[in-house]
Amino acid sequence: MTVPLALDALDRRLLQAVQRQADLSHAALAEAVGTSPASCWRRLKALEEAGVLGPAVRLLDPAALGLALDAVCQVRMKAHDAQARGSFEQFVLDRDEVLECLSMSGEWDYQLRIVVRDMAQYEHFLMHALLRHPAVATSASHFALKRIKATTQLPV
Repeated sequence: MTVPLALDALDRRLLQAVQRQADLSHAALAEAVGTSPASCWRRLKALEEAGVLGPAVRLLDPAALGLALDAVCQVRMKAHDAQARGSFEQFVLDRDEVLECLSMSGEWDYQLRIVVRDMAQYEHFLMHALLRHPAVATSASHFALKRIKATTQLPV
């Protein structure tokens, strides 16, 4: 179990700022959170080394890329042994259209978030990849009608 890092008010301001805009210079970030650029750099390095901060990325707009279908797919496994789980999880890691995979409690074993161009591409993924995986027993799909909120910002 990971022990949460003790964060002070400056750390929290830094984390909030880099979640909003990761491409700020250290000088601009330092000014935004009220510290010196050197202190800002040291704090960011410490947060990276502690595993709090991962790599900086740019978020893409799926609609602008023609990826109009956003689906949630629940998956039930045939077996729950380590080999079946490991094989399925590697399958998911290798599929670009799967943006998220959560191991779940309750009725379903996994929940996937899948983004594709259209229903035809989703049907192809479902019928020719997911349901053909030897560890998958069944699935249920749900389709987003409209994105109300999408954020990657954690409450810090």
